[in-house]
Amino acid sequence: MSNTPIERNAAQIARDVNARTLSAAEVTEAMLAHVDAVDVAVGSYLTVLRDQARQAAARVDARIAAGERLPLAGVPLAVKDNMCVTGTRTTAGSKILEHWVAPYTATAVARLLEAGCIPVGKTNMDEFAMGSSCENSALGVTRNPYDLSRVPGGSSGGSAAAVAAYEAAIGIGSDTGGSIREPAAFCNLVGFKPTYGRVSRYGLIAFASSLDQIGPFGRTVEDCALTYDAMGGHDPMDSTSIDRPLETTAAHLRSDLSGVRIGIVKQFATSALGAEIDAVYAQAYRDLKALGATLVEVELPTADHGLATYYLIAPAECSSNLARFDGVRYGLRVDGPDVNDMYERTRAAGFGPEVKRRILIGTYALSTGYYDAYYVRAQKARTLIAQDFERAFASCDLIACPAASSPAFQFNAKSDPYSMYLMDYYTIPMSLAGLPALSIPCGWVTPPGGDRPMPMGLQLCAPLFAERPLLAAAHAYEQKTKHALKHKPTLTEVVG
Repeated sequence: MSNTPIERNAAQIARDVNARTLSAAEVTEAMLAHVDAVDVAVGSYLTVLRDQARQAAARVDARIAAGERLPLAGVPLAVKDNMCVTGTRTTAGSKILEHWVAPYTATAVARLLEAGCIPVGKTNMDEFAMGSSCENSALGVTRNPYDLSRVPGGSSGGSAAAVAAYEAAIGIGSDTGGSIREPAAFCNLVGFKPTYGRVSRYGLIAFASSLDQIGPFGRTVEDCALTYDAMGGHDPMDSTSIDRPLETTAAHLRSDLSGVRIGIVKQFATSALGAEIDAVYAQAYRDLKALGATLVEVELPTADHGLATYYLIAPAECSSNLARFDGVRYGLRVDGPDVNDMYERTRAAGFGPEVKRRILIGTYALSTGYYDAYYVRAQKARTLIAQDFERAFASCDLIACPAASSPAFQFNAKSDPYSMYLMDYYTIPMSLAGLPALSIPCGWVTPPGGDRPMPMGLQLCAPLFAERPLLAAAHAYEQKTKHALKHKPTLTEVVG
């Protein structure tokens, strides 16, 4: 274990702080100094919460001194900037909320603070969580700590980059169509999206309400399990929160996969992704088998319709959710001669191109004469996708497939919307079905034109509410392969 607090995993930090061999204040000061040193290159944070972090550390140390034991004592936390934290600038990566200060704290964040976390800062993101690269942020640039010329993934790119660059021990993001799993794959992390409704969305600035789900980033599966256990569970403040007892996960991790049936999706063949990437996933499947799993072929015949389905449902919900940002109640206001002109000027100045694009798509899909043809048909397709998963899970316990079709790409490499949307091809079906899924490091490839290896992620997916066996299996795979430990991030090169 490293003697440097910033390089310790969340579980290690919590054990040391609870044992009083390390104080939360020491961890916090080391982390803030590291953020000051490296974030000028990485750009993870939009706001660093120095005062709040120090105050939280003092409270944690006082609680430990009083005899409490906290599951995440002293663990530095990076919070995606679409989650409210009282008294902090909460922007959703948009000019329209650039100076808005949250009056309350999101339930998921509040639960993590109660568990002992230290809030280091609010992290950069694609505007209103719309993007797969973090390039759509209106407020800053975030770079991949493993190659600063490449994107960290999106939309939760800032949280992923912060954890990968040791600027936090854990991060939280939101996943609508893959926005935790893809950045985790790009940044050599574990990124976990729980079952829809398992983590409260209260205090999360909504993108697509039937899809959004908060989840953790960690450098280990154990860290993600500890984070999920602390922030999951029913919340009466969220009408979509599921009132069902939470099965804790961190105490139920395992070291093998004996008796586990893992489905390999026929429609998700990796041969078209290139020989090197295909070899990474072929080896990942062999490693699962070597751990004792039985591999079975399963089919998801409607999965190929996932992209089209998602890009009707999500923009439709975005069109509705973002109607509240009109210059009257929140954030930016650009005055005009009358109220309608004020609405138009505010939204034209405040929203970026991708947000405008999705609002237009969603408004069109919901409009008279097109609602049945587009939105209703998309919801029917969503039901078929969920039913396909139910049939697949009749013959397997988990499903394994890619988390992304490529490693992290260079900035501006996917300038047309369609090629960017395709990045979510493997993650969207699970989101439409509301299933728990995660990405875990599974190997390294050197991209064309690149001069260093970049990480790849294996996606594991489970039936509804099966977080415990999902994380247990991921831990077994992690302990056998140790892919995440094979390379460290490069933070010395600054690309202008």
